[in-house]
Amino acid sequence: MSAWQEYKNKIGKARPWHLLNSENYVDEAVSSDRYQICLDCPELVNLTKQCKQCGCIMTMKTKLINASCPLSKW
Repeated sequence: MSAWQEYKNKIGKARPWHLLNSENYVDEAVSSDRYQICLDCPELVNLTKQCKQCGCIMTMKTKLINASCPLSKW
C-alpha cells in the first residue's frame, strides 16, 4: 500500500472541508463574545490574530463549536 493510501485510510472521512458543515460552528453572538475576549487578552498577536498559547488563528477558532481557550477564558 502506498504512503498516500495509508494516510487516507488513517484519517478516514475527516477532511478540512467537512468543517464547512454548519453544525460544527457556534452562532454569531457566541463567536463574537469569544473573539472579544481574545481581543482583550495579552496573549493575542494583533498582527496575525494568533494566540501565543495555542498558535491558532482566533478569527476562525472562536467559531468552532468544540474549540476552547487554552487559558480557559471561554
